[in-house]
This record gives sequence, structure tokens and C-alpha cells, in this order.
Amino acid sequence: MIIRKSPAEIESMAHGGAIVAETLTLIGEHIRPGVTLVELDVLAEELILSQGGRPTFKGYRGYPASTCLSPNAVVVHGIPNDYALEEGDVLSVDVGVTYDGLVADSASTFPVGQISAEAERLLDVSSAALDAAIEQCREGNRLSDIGHAVQTVAEEAGFSVVRELSGHGVGRTMHEDPHIPNYGSPGRGPVLTEGMTLAIEPMISAGRPEIVVHDDQWAISTRDGSLAAHFEHTVAITPAGPRILTAAPVLLR
Repeated sequence: MIIRKSPAEIESMAHGGAIVAETLTLIGEHIRPGVTLVELDVLAEELILSQGGRPTFKGYRGYPASTCLSPNAVVVHGIPNDYALEEGDVLSVDVGVTYDGLVADSASTFPVGQISAEAERLLDVSSAALDAAIEQCREGNRLSDIGHAVQTVAEEAGFSVVRELSGHGVGRTMHEDPHIPNYGSPGRGPVLTEGMTLAIEPMISAGRPEIVVHDDQWAISTRDGSLAAHFEHTVAITPAGPRILTAAPVLLR
């Protein structure tokens, strides 16, 4: 069942989304060669708690950290550890914040120092795929229009959509209906209506789309070891068009 949110609930999600955005900005400012993933996770948790939020991921189904930090071929759900970032890496940073009982979720993939031209193109295309998907988040469109937009942008650039992972509804819990694939034909599925809140998250591979789950049962990598990128926003369907609840940072202090 798709749970539509009231205007007041959407405002609470937007407040949590501002914390998410500020957290992503802070982590991005500290990403450089030599920094460990654990150090970045600590920074994120401290900021989230200081703003009255709660790190949604921590404890979710036993997950042990406040962020998901996924380098290089790791698509999503990387558990922060002692890995020290290296020049040329790319790092997906996924942050969720619960504020006033509601969840906002966003991710971005960052370069570490100078990256290859192909890695830069992967990040640019994946970000553009997110923008194209958000543009489809309008009343009267169909759910599959979102995934079709992602697939079109990614595949026209020669990249692959990771098909076994998807976006999702979000709000009162971390994962709500509907399931939002990043591929498919347009014009199918539920009609988008006011009050839907959706986590739109293209996950794109520079190589093949197949994935493998690590022994920790969390981290998921491309099976062929190719670079991956992950971008995400929480978006509300409104009469005025898509509202990005995790948009550019608003300094809350």
C-alpha cells in the first residue's frame, strides 16, 4: 500500500532532508586520499545527532553504522571500515535521517582526488539520470516513467542499470511501497498523485549490471568489478511538480 503524506508530514521530511543534505556536504568536504571510511561515518553521525535527527540506518535490520559508504565497485550498502581512500577512487555516500518520526534519504557519489575521464563520465551520467527521473515525478505520470528515464539516460551513454536494486517509497519507515525499478517501459504502474514521497536512486555500472553480495550480507558490488555510481533524492509529488526534500544544504545551526 502506498502511504501518502500530509503537508505537515512532508515539511518534517524536508527538515530531515536538510540534515541529510548538510551531512552529505560535510562528508564531501572531508573526502580525500588517506581518510578512512570510519572517520567519515563518525563525522556524519555527530552532525545528524547535533541537529536533532537520528541516523536511520544505524540498527536498521542490524546495520552497524550511520552511513553506507561504498567505494569503487561497491554499488550500495558498504559498511564503513578502516579502508583509507586512495587517489582516483569514487565513493558513494548514502545517508538517512529520521526526524519527527519521518525518514529522508539521499546519496551522492564523490570523486577522490583526480579520477579517470571514464569515472568522471559515469558520475556525470548517473547524476543526469537522477535529474531525468525526478523530472518524471509529476501528478498524472505513471510510476514506470521514472525508471524508463533512468534507463534511457544510462544506456544511451553506454552504461548499465543495476536491475536487482531499486528505489522505493519512504517516509514513515525506511522502505515503503512502491518498489521503483530503474528500468522498464513508460506508462505503466500506479499513477503518481499528490502526497507520494519517493526515494529515487539510480544505481549504474560502468560495466555489466550483474551484482554480488559480500560475505557481510550488506555490501553489494558489481560482479565484474566495474565502477559503480549511486545518486539519490527523496522527492514529494506536489501539484506544483516534484519537490526535492533532500536538496541543496540548508545550514541549520
